[in-house]
Amino acid sequence: MSQNPTIAIVGRPNVGKSTLFNRLTGRRAALVSDMPGLTRDRREGQADIYGVTATVIDTAGLEEAPVGSIPDRMREQSETAIIAADLILFLIDARAGLTGADRQFAQLVRRSGQPTLLVANKCEGEKAHVGYYESFELGMGEPIALSAEHGEGLGDLYDAILAALQLDPAAVSDEEDEDDAAPDRPLRLAIVGRPNAGKSTLVNALLGEDRMITGPEPGLTRDAIETPFEWNGRAFALFDTAGLRRRSRVSEAAEKLSVASAMRAIRFAETVVLLIDAEHALEHQDLTIGAKVVDEGRALVVAINKWDLVTEKQRRLAEIKTLLRDKLAQVPQVPVVTLSAIAEQGLDKLMQAVVANDEIWNKRIATAELNRWLAEAVERHQPPAVQGRRVRIRYMTQPSARPPTFIAFASQPAGLPKSYARYLLNSLRETFHLPGVPIRLSFRKGNNPFDKSRS
Repeated sequence: MSQNPTIAIVGRPNVGKSTLFNRLTGRRAALVSDMPGLTRDRREGQADIYGVTATVIDTAGLEEAPVGSIPDRMREQSETAIIAADLILFLIDARAGLTGADRQFAQLVRRSGQPTLLVANKCEGEKAHVGYYESFELGMGEPIALSAEHGEGLGDLYDAILAALQLDPAAVSDEEDEDDAAPDRPLRLAIVGRPNAGKSTLVNALLGEDRMITGPEPGLTRDAIETPFEWNGRAFALFDTAGLRRRSRVSEAAEKLSVASAMRAIRFAETVVLLIDAEHALEHQDLTIGAKVVDEGRALVVAINKWDLVTEKQRRLAEIKTLLRDKLAQVPQVPVVTLSAIAEQGLDKLMQAVVANDEIWNKRIATAELNRWLAEAVERHQPPAVQGRRVRIRYMTQPSARPPTFIAFASQPAGLPKSYARYLLNSLRETFHLPGVPIRLSFRKGNNPFDKSRS
């Protein structure tokens, strides 16, 4: 294999090929839009994959078209790139799910005989799970979960590329190839909460300067402001957001835009700090915001501000933790930190909790280790019978982290009670030390998809 291999990115239109090309080459050479068919010619660029230089080719979307037409000529260009490539990255859109065009062009790629990696793009958010599971049907191996737009899953993709090309990384430590959240990459941190909880004051305290306007009036922050800063040598991209109040109270057009901006910051963040005012009881809106963060799959840290003004500290802390345990049960043992933003107290505790929770959010578990745990968990507590037949759970894999996401293959997944799924989820958390972060656990019908003896 050449030390300067060629990698072709192929797939039907609008699956994110140009976005991935830009991400791999580190430049905005390819136009990106929701409009399908924007890329017409082959575009080449250089990528540095753990010290290995590779030529990456961005191709036009594969689609059926009349002979001689522009789309047909675009298709010919893509097929030429497939033949010339040392490795093909076959992209699907996990949010849209598997389409007839995906299946058709997967056959074309398989017929080429070239080494191929199946990449499920746009895997941010829950809507992508169905498409990710469906992509197993293409028979191209286990898909690599990726969000080219957000830069999530790149570490897994880099590892898979080097393995497929049978190349050794030129310069990368064991720690660096573990995931895509390398220490020199800023951790995206959003501060959210109800109006006047002290978000801008906290941001100013972390930055060490009065960057954000603060005051007793609620609603001073209108947009989600991104500011870079460092803590203990670690780079962060810090987002101060507008206060989130109940939808029924959001009336002004400017405030509606502010709320939309805050929600966008949550979706683009990796860790979210939910800031609570210690002078007010934990309210329904605080819990609603926390639930939104968890639904988006972000790592969550709860920070109680103005703690210096609280008199009965132990009682108040116990009340808040009890409410969080009962009302945010989907993230048990969520980190809770007390602080005073205006007095700059507790900031180190907060940042330590952020970094620790980010490590859990990025955690990966080896497939062999995961399946040893699964066998023991099933032996301890057998799944119930459905219509006289016992559900068999045969295999589990972790397709992605950020948040930790698992798929279990079972004989009758639809009949598996929620109580048994909770038992597995709780055992998974306890065994692999995954407190305080959302976990995705889904069940799919089938055997171990990689067990050749069953094929």
